[in-house]
Amino acid sequence: MMEILMRKFVIPKMAISMPLAVLAVCVLIIINETGYSRSTQAVEDMAEAQRTRAAINQLLQNMLDAETGQRGYLLTGDAKYLEPYERANAEIASGLDTLRNFYTTSPEGLATFSQLSRHIQRKMSEIDVTVRLRKQGNEDAWKFVLTTDVGLEQMTAVRETASRLAASSTFRIEAGQLQITRALQLSRIGIAIVALAGLLAFYLYLRQTSALSQAGQRQQEALERERLRLAQEVRDRTASLAELATHLQNVRESERGHLARELHDELGSLLTAAKLDVARLKSRVGEAPEVTQRLQHLNDILNSGIALKRRIIEDLRPSSLSNLGLVASLEILAREFAERSGLDIETALEAVELDEAGQLTTYRLVQESLTNIGKYAQAKEVSIALKNYENYVTVQVIDDGKGFDVRNVSHQSHGLAGMRHRVEALGGRLTVESAQGQGARISATLPKPLPKVTEDRDDAPSGSAPDTATAT
Repeated sequence: MMEILMRKFVIPKMAISMPLAVLAVCVLIIINETGYSRSTQAVEDMAEAQRTRAAINQLLQNMLDAETGQRGYLLTGDAKYLEPYERANAEIASGLDTLRNFYTTSPEGLATFSQLSRHIQRKMSEIDVTVRLRKQGNEDAWKFVLTTDVGLEQMTAVRETASRLAASSTFRIEAGQLQITRALQLSRIGIAIVALAGLLAFYLYLRQTSALSQAGQRQQEALERERLRLAQEVRDRTASLAELATHLQNVRESERGHLARELHDELGSLLTAAKLDVARLKSRVGEAPEVTQRLQHLNDILNSGIALKRRIIEDLRPSSLSNLGLVASLEILAREFAERSGLDIETALEAVELDEAGQLTTYRLVQESLTNIGKYAQAKEVSIALKNYENYVTVQVIDDGKGFDVRNVSHQSHGLAGMRHRVEALGGRLTVESAQGQGARISATLPKPLPKVTEDRDDAPSGSAPDTATAT
């Protein structure tokens, strides 16, 4: 069906619209390129004219500085007035060289520049003569040179010649502006032509689209039905996997608890009995140094084994969580981690109302975060915060380490994935914020458990966690 529609409606119209579109594009390219080349040349000419005017103005300023220094020295005889004269004299030579480069391609401008250069040289010669006579103490001679008005005539000639050069630069700037204006007008005409061609092509496109709209609508409906079916299948499988993951998590925690009890009851009793036997042996061997030393070494090994057993049990199932509560357990966890890692850990913990699953999730989240910090973050300071609100609880672990790009975290990162699953299984939300060189922030929001009710469940207060900021 689609092939028949294409042959009947689309292909004949494309035979008209495609050449029209190509022609419009070619016209637009030609107009733009022409306008661009002309505008670029005009801008370059204007920039060179501006530089020429700046060089002329600087040259006149140097002449004025030289004349000012001359007059000051002639009137006072103070050598400090010669400093602006000497500086200007040096800059005038370089300024003339710079200005000459601007007229190398213009015979008329080069002739005018030659006149300006001669007038400047004559004026500088007059200034140099008066200064040299003043240095020699020939008062009458330099005063006579001033009364001849030669310097005034040369300075007037310099200004007139510079004005002609500046007028030539102004003319070039105005010509460049006119060229740019014409290029813009040409671009406007070209854009109008292309707009008309585009409207025509758009009209043909609408005709083509209307010919395919019904067939496309039917295909869209079929694709939408298939998409909904696949989406529902994905949701069902995702829910099944989530339930399976939650079950495996619960089984894992149960096995950890069972293993912790077995280690505490069986291995703990064995180690304690062995330590008591060592103590009895030490009391009976007397003062034999070698035997006493061996028994002390064995006692130290047993103490290390007992400490290792306790640490393994706490990692498997923290006994402090059921005996002392969440706040005390987190403080113990932070203190022990700080002792092992040497990090500075700051805690701000509030008493919260969470059930056993929520407390265990919070403890595991902080534990996993500290483990990741110790392995990868290269941090110096860590802060742990636990806040209690009306309907929810928040926990944050912040470090000042090297950070990471959240977008590049691998899906195989089981640590973060495990945290997220634990939190979301309780109806919460986990947020990971980090950037290279800016540390990391792990935030979790957990809803408080719903109060137990026996009737009218619809009136139970909502404990859903509020939305948090998206991960950066």
